[in-house]
Amino acid sequence: MRALFKGVLDPIAAFLLKIGLTPNALTLIGLLGNTVGAVFLARGNMLVGGVIILFMVPLDALDGTMARLLGEPSTFGAFVDSVTDRYTELITYLGLLIYYLQAGDWIGSGLVYLAAAGSILVSYVRARAEALDYDAKVGIMTRLERYVVLIPSLVLNFPKFGVGIIAVLANITAIHRIAHVRRQAHDKMKDTRN
Repeated sequence: MRALFKGVLDPIAAFLLKIGLTPNALTLIGLLGNTVGAVFLARGNMLVGGVIILFMVPLDALDGTMARLLGEPSTFGAFVDSVTDRYTELITYLGLLIYYLQAGDWIGSGLVYLAAAGSILVSYVRARAEALDYDAKVGIMTRLERYVVLIPSLVLNFPKFGVGIIAVLANITAIHRIAHVRRQAHDKMKDTRN
């Protein structure tokens, strides 16, 4: 998506740099903005929470673009960005979990837990696989797709539907990635035996 919207992101990122913002500051603004959105979700105001989160999502693409324009993309910066992305997503799920727990909705609470677990596992499986020199860029429910499902369900006030889709498909994606890595490990083992 960054490559597709490069012509839009680069001028915005250049403007933000010109007014004195840094990539790390933008990352923190995104985290704080999502936290505010999660507070609205916890209070049951799905529309406002969803709109705030919708406006925070592009910041994730802009901080990396800003770092690239500065000529400062670093492995540590990418690490911090990735960790912040996980916190941001979990804060959103926390807002929904609080809402469902206060409402005594155990199905909604369970779906939020499964969505959060699946979302984290999708990212963790890929990171762990890449640390072991395997590829795990497969599956249908990456972070972008999770937001594409979640945000409309919040704005249109049927969050349980969106969270339910994520709960199922994120965990399927994590399992798909595990199977994909298993195949690579099996192939590598066969190659070393031959």
